Amino acid sequence: MTTRRAFANALALGPLAAPFVSRAFAQDRDYPNRTVQLVVGFPAGQASDIGARLLAKGMADDLKQAVYVDNKPGATGIIAHQFVKNAPPDGYTILFGSTATLAINPSLFRKLPYDPLKDFVPVAMLYASPMFLVAAPNLRVGTLAEMIAYAKANPGKATYGSGGSGSTQHIAMELLKREAGIDILHVPYKGTPGMLNDLLAGRVDFAFESASAIMPYIQAKTVKVLGTSVAARLASMPDIPTVAEQGFPGFEAMTWAALVAPAGTPASIVDRLNQAANKTLVSKELTEHFGRTFAIPRPGTPAALAAFLRDENGKWSKAVAISGAQVD
Repeated sequence: MTTRRAFANALALGPLAAPFVSRAFAQDRDYPNRTVQLVVGFPAGQASDIGARLLAKGMADDLKQAVYVDNKPGATGIIAHQFVKNAPPDGYTILFGSTATLAINPSLFRKLPYDPLKDFVPVAMLYASPMFLVAAPNLRVGTLAEMIAYAKANPGKATYGSGGSGSTQHIAMELLKREAGIDILHVPYKGTPGMLNDLLAGRVDFAFESASAIMPYIQAKTVKVLGTSVAARLASMPDIPTVAEQGFPGFEAMTWAALVAPAGTPASIVDRLNQAANKTLVSKELTEHFGRTFAIPRPGTPAALAAFLRDENGKWSKAVAISGAQVD
């Protein structure tokens, strides 16, 4: 029973409700007194999963309780989000959400079985990451202009891969296709690793991919980098132009991750989880991980995350509409 529900019962039952209210307050004060489940809608081993596991380890140290990662991949994160939506709002089941699951899915799916703004409470913003537009190593394409020329010379034959329909990478490429007036076939995969294997082998031609996943291949020069999806060039990679400066002003698409909990989770528990997450984000282990993956930590308050989620839902709703993408 949450504190809010306890107060509602107290109003209805008067003095008889006092023991229930006391137990609710005690439950909040004692939190956490058992293992916390962190649900991740991605397969084990992916970049997001690795980040989630490092986060879980750091939060466990701060909370003085085990935090274990429970991977529930599939259906563009819908399986994981439904599971957490239906979990008790007691702080023992929390969700590792992303751009795709918390901001894109509502506009992409006609009948999405969860509402990211109503069925969850914001806990903590985690990090944001740039994406890179890349080409297969066998293609004679080295710039965005050459990619567009290649696509126009091969309408419907050029291909791009993504880690799944409805992913941020999918929608970003559909948006670019629309703005560039090109026809490139989308090849969705069940996760990023399979897509990257085919990109390296030349079985798909192009991809937008997050820095955390694509950076090892960029550094090894086994893919061709055509641009970044951020508004301004990255200070750490100043030689890589943005998509925006190559003829598409205003183009920007970042991947990000955030923690949310089931709607109705008490504010005191949300604040405790937020405190643990923020402390972990600036830990040595996470700082080193972010340095390797070019992710940008974004510690902040639950209120700040709530405002961010509202803004992102509006932004990606427009992007989905412009791209014309639809999953069902």
